[in-house]
Amino acid sequence: MWIPTPIYARIPQIWFLLGLLFIADGLYLGLEFTVSFAYLLIGAVCCVYGIGIGITRMRYRHSQPAADSISTDNHSATVVPPDPY
Repeated sequence: MWIPTPIYARIPQIWFLLGLLFIADGLYLGLEFTVSFAYLLIGAVCCVYGIGIGITRMRYRHSQPAADSISTDNHSATVVPPDPY
């Protein structure tokens, strides 16, 4: 299944926003409820996951050569036949 490009490009931000929403909900409930600690933990994991996806994609993009920087110089690939004499 292919994800549309605009959605695929925003996945790290979506995970980070989801984490922030979990953290906000955990703080809204208050720390006297046990479930709020689970919300805070899930929120922290979602934020870290979103940051991890973003960093991984950034490193991958920087490791790929740009199409404009590849030289198409045909002179370096020219083969000179040996002298027959």
